[in-house]
Amino acid sequence: MRELRESSGMEAKAVARGAAMSRSKLSKIETGNVIPSITDVDCVLSAIGVSDEVKGQYMEAARAAATEVTAWRLVRRLGYNRKQQQVQALESRTALLRLFQPSLVPGLLQTPEYARAVFARKDLPEIQLERTIGARLARQSVLYTEGKEFRFIVTEPVLRWRILPPLPMAGQIDRLISASRLPSVDIRVVPLSESQHDFPGHSFSIKDTRTVTVELVHAETVVTDPRDVSQYIKKFDAFSRSALSGDGMRALLERIRDEFLREQEIG
Repeated sequence: MRELRESSGMEAKAVARGAAMSRSKLSKIETGNVIPSITDVDCVLSAIGVSDEVKGQYMEAARAAATEVTAWRLVRRLGYNRKQQQVQALESRTALLRLFQPSLVPGLLQTPEYARAVFARKDLPEIQLERTIGARLARQSVLYTEGKEFRFIVTEPVLRWRILPPLPMAGQIDRLISASRLPSVDIRVVPLSESQHDFPGHSFSIKDTRTVTVELVHAETVVTDPRDVSQYIKKFDAFSRSALSGDGMRALLERIRDEFLREQEIG
């Protein structure tokens, strides 16, 4: 990749900034001291601006391992704000994003208060906490980009999981209702009242049909083997069929929101 960068005439500092990584990490990748992840390769090649043909060749080599695992402790060392910037770079190049979340409101749909509650549990220094929240909220502008499609599926317990007091929880649900009316956004909720034929398992996001990112307790796993990706697409589609959408989904959200508001009034 160093040869690609040098032949492009770009300085390492500019490429590192475009790839949302430190200059030292880029240097280690170029010298072979660090094995780049699939995300790293994608971000670096995009920052350099190589042709689709060249990028395809390098990405194919990067996917040879098919699955990569990055421990959250390494993400913490990198900085959660920088991780958010890397995710933003990938989302900007994704035409169809599908995200299944049985635990939390998806980051692209979180209010500032909700995002703070999520990252505050990671015991980050205050300055890093603020930068991480800002980076997460900055990602949300992609929802308004033409030519993109976002499909979100959450389970009903996500809406009731009390990581905030009643009033800000009601505000978070209002945010979901508002976002569901965007032309590029489809939000669906798997209700507790309906019989299900599958288990939620864990959260995952599918970027086009290229990669799946799975969040585990200790690490983030990126899957690229088409056979594995297809399994996640199948699971997503099955939950999509059993979930509430449109006005039915919004009616459920409004009922849950009103429950939080009544609780706030009583309290």
